[in-house]
Amino acid sequence: MSLVCEAGLWVALCIVAYAYIGYPLLLMLWSRMKYRPILRSAIYPSVSVVIAARNESSRLAARVENCLQLYYPSDRLEVIVVSDGSTDETEHTIRRLDSARVCLVVLDRQMGKAAALNAGVAMATGDILLFTDARQRFAPDALMRLVSHFADPTVGAVTGELMLEDNGQGNTEGVGLYWKIEKAIRSMESAIDSVVGVTGAVYAMRTHLYKPLRNGTILDDLVNPMGIVMDGYRVVLDRQAVAFDQLTSDYRHEFRRKVRTLAGNLQALAWNPAWLNPLKNRMFFQLISHKVSRLVAPFALVTAFILNLVVLQSGYVYLFAAQVVGYILALIGWGLAVVGVRERVTGAAFSFCLLNCAAVVGAIRFISGSQNLWRKAA
Repeated sequence: MSLVCEAGLWVALCIVAYAYIGYPLLLMLWSRMKYRPILRSAIYPSVSVVIAARNESSRLAARVENCLQLYYPSDRLEVIVVSDGSTDETEHTIRRLDSARVCLVVLDRQMGKAAALNAGVAMATGDILLFTDARQRFAPDALMRLVSHFADPTVGAVTGELMLEDNGQGNTEGVGLYWKIEKAIRSMESAIDSVVGVTGAVYAMRTHLYKPLRNGTILDDLVNPMGIVMDGYRVVLDRQAVAFDQLTSDYRHEFRRKVRTLAGNLQALAWNPAWLNPLKNRMFFQLISHKVSRLVAPFALVTAFILNLVVLQSGYVYLFAAQVVGYILALIGWGLAVVGVRERVTGAAFSFCLLNCAAVVGAIRFISGSQNLWRKAA
């Protein structure tokens, strides 16, 4: 019995270690051995920007103007705004804009983001679709950088990078160690073949590759790119194609966003079983390593803690003590976050636990079917 518990303990710890450390290290070696270059050129295909919005009247005018002012030929760019049953001044705000390049699509009742995107794409005339949200803004050259990758016929979609602004105090490269690792993973996945999922605030794809999203789809920024991968195309990252957003210090906001994202991962996997077939999905290994391992990790953490209690002898006492210390640091980090204080060590421990708690809550939300159709953190 003891040997079985010991083996289970090490398996659980290895799952967690691989999800957050092993896979990034493996990608580092892999990307150096297998680098797939991308043919890039200054091209100007017609582009349709699609913005799905619900009750975003305070942001939309500036957002649309930002899109219209991108460094791109004006006759090759249109903006389509879909109002998903908005009850504020969203529709009035768009109608006031004096531009023939702006199209408003009105859904009479709230149908969810997936339905709104489908309605917007149905009205699009561009060869390229550019998806974004209402709250962000693009760097002036973001679109030119994105479309340059479509000179390569193997590229089906391109995502950019979301930079977070610290409430007017300057841009940040990311939020903590987790976000830095995540961006590094995406860069290496792109260098090898394709990223697993894109940044929803800034990604473009060939219009003819778009497949209407199933109603209730939570993560278009996972379903769309994986669909493109399954069609045999690449989905790549350009870290110089930048969108900006505001950094939030509210951990509750981040927790809600993570819960929704992780529930969306489970939904996407359940609705697309072919992704889990290595004979059909060339990105099977990356999908399991990047997405599935993180969904399993919180349950592995609980398993490791329980099994470590069972085998509390010799060196396993120190292993258990290390786990306890880690969770104590996370509790301290939580307490500091409540009062608005950030400290690197306790903050990292708290963020790690927050992410894994979100995975558990996300699983519960998905199984119970209680997740919302709109991304509240967008």
